[in-house]
Amino acid sequence: MEIKELKLKGARVITPNIFRDERGFFFESHQEKRYQEKGIETLFVQDNHSYSRQGTIRGMHFQSKPGQAKLVRVAMGKIYDVVVDIRPDSPTFGKWEGVYLDDVSHQQIFIPVGFAHGFCVVSPEAHVLYKTSAPYHSETEMGFRFDDPEVGIEWPIQEPIVSERDQQSPYFYELRWS
Repeated sequence: MEIKELKLKGARVITPNIFRDERGFFFESHQEKRYQEKGIETLFVQDNHSYSRQGTIRGMHFQSKPGQAKLVRVAMGKIYDVVVDIRPDSPTFGKWEGVYLDDVSHQQIFIPVGFAHGFCVVSPEAHVLYKTSAPYHSETEMGFRFDDPEVGIEWPIQEPIVSERDQQSPYFYELRWS
């Protein structure tokens, strides 16, 4: 397993060791002890599965207190996965970074607490699996617009399919950061 730190400190891309032969492939998608040895000491308490069709954008989402770290991978398809630093004291506050995840490389992205998350489906469809460090609670769910010009995310599609909720999310500057 190889772990690469992204420009936004704390966010990491994980490349697993994949064992392929004529039957297919095998890899460990998560093994707590190995991840801890590599500096990812987050304990995950919930698994989620999202299915979306091409052109769908989901985001930008996060949980307020206590926050929620995520370990995201793609079981089928390809996505452009985006994280935004929402840590007010961070030198990269409000900055974003994107990586492609797919069902060929099986790379994952680790998103620590203090980041918003979203993704765009660039294949005909995608199954996205992710672990979270805290259970989902609707009372602490927050987000901001995926197309906020202040953040300036460069999505790789022209006509996104977006939920009504995400279309009506506030702009980044409208949120209270404390």
